[in-house]
Amino acid sequence: MSSYNYLGFAEAPECQNDVLDSLEQFGTSTTTVSSGYGHTTVHDKLERDVAKFVGTEDALIFGMGFATNSTVIPTLVDKNSCVISDSLNHASIIMGVRASGAKVKVFKHNNMKHLESVIRKAIIEGHPRKRRPFNKIIIIVEGVYSMEGEMCDLPELLKLKKKYNCYLYMDEAHSIGATGNHGRGVAEYFGVDPKEIDIMMGTFTKSFGSVGGYIAGSYQTIHHLRKCSFSHNYATNLPVPAAQIVVSAMNVMTGADNTNIGKNKIKQLRRNETRLRDGLREMGCEVVGDEHSPVMCVMVYNPTKMYYISRECFYRGISIVMVGAPATDLIEGRIRFCVSAAHTDEDIDYVLKIFSRISDRT
Repeated sequence: MSSYNYLGFAEAPECQNDVLDSLEQFGTSTTTVSSGYGHTTVHDKLERDVAKFVGTEDALIFGMGFATNSTVIPTLVDKNSCVISDSLNHASIIMGVRASGAKVKVFKHNNMKHLESVIRKAIIEGHPRKRRPFNKIIIIVEGVYSMEGEMCDLPELLKLKKKYNCYLYMDEAHSIGATGNHGRGVAEYFGVDPKEIDIMMGTFTKSFGSVGGYIAGSYQTIHHLRKCSFSHNYATNLPVPAAQIVVSAMNVMTGADNTNIGKNKIKQLRRNETRLRDGLREMGCEVVGDEHSPVMCVMVYNPTKMYYISRECFYRGISIVMVGAPATDLIEGRIRFCVSAAHTDEDIDYVLKIFSRISDRT
């Protein structure tokens, strides 16, 4: 219950033959950068497939999910820009913003009223030293927040972006593949045109059972990143087998393999989410997180109970993630469950049975 293997592609037999064939043809590593000779036909197809899957004009892939945020953000903003960041954004976003030199303003988590006030203040006051307007204001959010299981309020974010002429950067690491009727992310879930989102970031390490990340957006944005991104120009590209498993997984999810496996994975993930969430609530647990999110948290509050719960689950063959300070406030510790389409009904029922016994003792 601690793995990000949301769709079960980490051990999917439907992808294995393609991966083994790519391993035999291309080897284990490109051993060079993408802008050199590290960009193969498989990488090219993956970028085209990502853009088509998420609904944007173009996409650029990277060898590491964390580095996608931390090295792309400094390429998009500078000391004359303003970044308005959700208070619960991931560490990779925080690192990227700090490295950019941009002025940073933080708004309360998912609080659109506070976000609007922060935007207005940034526009009115401008740069704190120069007292001139910022060259750009970019709002950065996550599609699904990994420590809360909550989705961003995308419709309201788009209204504010348009109203104040800002840019929107959305990290879909935990939502792409696992959210929406076809796994296309938060934009699909809310029925929003993906092209209204300026920059869409995601990773292959969760739903697609691989490594690396991507940035999707307009042709102009991706062209700029190809020229200026540190990761693209100085880091070794994805191993071809790692890229191939994502290509194969997306073929499955879109039905290009002429099967219903992708649809069934989404349906199974939804059933597992509902089964676990309802079971935890029935035993009296405080479960936080939105419906249709593969991440759900049970609040523990008391930090002294966290080690006990973790060990008791571990001894009974259940792996869970205990999240405490400094990732959360000291008295807001929680248990994070990550649901997968690979879980069976028996797996979920066993977790509920064991967790019920443990929770009774605590």
